[in-house]
Amino acid sequence: MTISVGEKVPDVPLKAISGGEVSDVRTGELLGTGRVVLFGVPAAFSPTCSDAHLPGFVMHAAELADKGVSKIFCLSVNDFFVMQAWAASQHADDIVMLADSAAAFTTAMGLEVDTGDFGLGVRSQRYSAVIEDGVITSLDVEAGLPDHDVSSAENVLTKL
Repeated sequence: MTISVGEKVPDVPLKAISGGEVSDVRTGELLGTGRVVLFGVPAAFSPTCSDAHLPGFVMHAAELADKGVSKIFCLSVNDFFVMQAWAASQHADDIVMLADSAAAFTTAMGLEVDTGDFGLGVRSQRYSAVIEDGVITSLDVEAGLPDHDVSSAENVLTKL
């Protein structure tokens, strides 16, 4: 079942990449303080994720901060090596990348999608969430994987 507005985010271990450094984190702690934005993507380096979704958050990071967002997180079902390389290639210096390599957080959120017919296996649906002190206050999930309008940085700005 998909997590809903008003619920606390799941607390699972992940790898976080920030400033090129990798660290072990727990999502309950990481997403549990202040106003943060989390967006999930199906695959690092994929066309929609690299051409539109992540770049939108990179471009609008200062505007999100001006609206009270203390951190922006990008999550994908990829390993931390891939997420580290993707962050560097996209100049995502203001975004904390979360490597959900086993889809533990994605599954706990109920936002997994089986892309086996496409050859990628279990991945994250494309979504964005505003989280305040660990509670989801806004959640927008795309209807299809190539779509990125309702989970875009521009749409998140309208929710703040």
